[in-house]
Amino acid sequence: MPNLRSSFRLAPFRLALALAVCAGGSGLAIQPARLHAAEDGAAPYWASLAKDQTNMRVGPGREYRINWTYVRKGLPVKVLRVMGGWRLVEDPAGARGWMLAQFLSRARSGLVKGEVAPMRANRDGSGPVLWRVAPGVQGVLGDCRDGWCAFDVTGRKGFVAQDAIWGAGTP
Repeated sequence: MPNLRSSFRLAPFRLALALAVCAGGSGLAIQPARLHAAEDGAAPYWASLAKDQTNMRVGPGREYRINWTYVRKGLPVKVLRVMGGWRLVEDPAGARGWMLAQFLSRARSGLVKGEVAPMRANRDGSGPVLWRVAPGVQGVLGDCRDGWCAFDVTGRKGFVAQDAIWGAGTP
């Protein structure tokens, strides 16, 4: 009679071998399941709110009370810690709490901070001022290089100084 313990240890390898043989004969490749976008990588990282309404809780679980309810899809947040399906996040005002990963997206967004920020025509910050972006205005954040970031506010595109945008740079 085979040893039950060794059978359990070998079961995953047997399953993997069977799947590889089946896939090999049909020309199919087995791919690992793709993680939710907000689960890729280790903290800290930038994310944005993926839903129109998102709750921030005081702890990593549904049994913890709701501290804030956000109603601003696309708001940038900084993910500070990962715990299972929960993320410890910080919002632009500095509030910290826990959100479910499914309510976050890795789509980059930014929020203008401080003072009115000029949106310029050229990537190096030169060229005419196309728009003046008020503090609190949210937009889609593109590549940041040499202190300037591509920024799109509802179709109005240009380049804004990286230090004027919360959500740009190293989290």
